[in-house]
Amino acid sequence: MHSIDFYRTAFISYLKEKIQTKEPRNLYEPISYILGLGGKRLRPVLTLLSTEIFDVDHKKALDAALAIEVFHNFSLVHDDIMDAAPLRRGAATVHEKWDVNTGILSGDAMLITAYQLFENYGSDRFRDLAKLFSTTALQVCEGQQYDIDFEGRDDVILPEYLKMIEYKTAVLVAAALKMGGIIADASEQDQSKIYEFGLNLGIAFQLQDDYLDAFGDPKTFGKQVGGDIIENKKTVLYLNVLANGTNLQKKELLDLYSIQPNNPSAKIENIKGIFMESGAAELARTSTVEYTDRAFKILASMDISENKMEVLRGFGEQLMAREE
Repeated sequence: MHSIDFYRTAFISYLKEKIQTKEPRNLYEPISYILGLGGKRLRPVLTLLSTEIFDVDHKKALDAALAIEVFHNFSLVHDDIMDAAPLRRGAATVHEKWDVNTGILSGDAMLITAYQLFENYGSDRFRDLAKLFSTTALQVCEGQQYDIDFEGRDDVILPEYLKMIEYKTAVLVAAALKMGGIIADASEQDQSKIYEFGLNLGIAFQLQDDYLDAFGDPKTFGKQVGGDIIENKKTVLYLNVLANGTNLQKKELLDLYSIQPNNPSAKIENIKGIFMESGAAELARTSTVEYTDRAFKILASMDISENKMEVLRGFGEQLMAREE
């Protein structure tokens, strides 16, 4: 087994080799641009890692890993259009650098390119990879729609939110891991287990992200602390207050979410106070630990060597190691 950095370097090298700008340039240049903006390359790394967990050379998984990364970035291009976002990873979004029509069309081309990459596998693997990819891609779209719907609803409950983050975020992490198992011809049981490992870890990661958005250290979190509060997002913290807070805490939270002050600092601090006093913050941390533990219990039941299990456990611990 290799290090995470090894797989990331191998993937980036393959990405640069395969993704070339060609004619018509206004279709393909935005694709090269968004794929070149960087990011953690988490999902493709998981596909390469998973393939070697099941004793097959990671090179055989490079096309599947690239498909996952192209699809992920396709979803970002279209999400940025829907959100009218000006920046992605510190640079202009595709629709800002070009225009909305270009963003839509280049995004469509990315989705088709992702499917094409699976054609490089034999018929049985192609069928299984394409089936998993189709299911996952549709779930990601469903998760995005749930997220949009929740913006206009005041009656969202925690189970609905958990389903939304499972579809919008966690299923792609889980699918990336299972694709490695498919390429390596792992048993159906181990394919299912590594998928569930990724699914629970993905949910835990998003719950932790919700918590850190309010209480994280801006120097290490990598995003603006309090961003979800400014945007009035109904995160797990918000929903925990509505489910478990006092009537006064609920009223104060709803009142604060109904305003958009010119200087949001006071709003952020007041809402963070409600999150703490109501127990919503502690509940979020408890839920994160529960999903992480669930992922590691699934991992412990897999039929792989202790060394390989430790690689996956170490990856999960590293992923969840972000602190306040």
